[in-house]
Amino acid sequence: MGTSCFPASVSFTSGEDKVIQPGGEVIAAEGDSVTLNCTFETSSTQSYLFWYKQEVNSYPKYMLRRDTYGTEDNAPEFHEDRFVAGVKDKSVPLTIQNLHVTDSAVYYCSSLEVTPSVIKVS
Repeated sequence: MGTSCFPASVSFTSGEDKVIQPGGEVIAAEGDSVTLNCTFETSSTQSYLFWYKQEVNSYPKYMLRRDTYGTEDNAPEFHEDRFVAGVKDKSVPLTIQNLHVTDSAVYYCSSLEVTPSVIKVS
């Protein structure tokens, strides 16, 4: 039986941040691996990139976060051995390995630009 992953065709802009995620349906078999692409544009020195999974009749669930400094965080149900992502240049592709039927869902990528606050004490 095939497994479907639906990357949302989305382009978000927030300030000077922009996230572009190609749309389309990905059909794969159980046990296969798929990679969903997401690119981003930012003028910030640090950005946080997120992936979310939305199942039918449900809200988007936080899967994982990566940042431009290499910090990684996966939600407990999205183990790092199956859900792999990393910032490469201006993209943060998500690879789902050893697909299960329960991986059929819509996947969203988003970003958060960080503008640091500076305090100077004299």
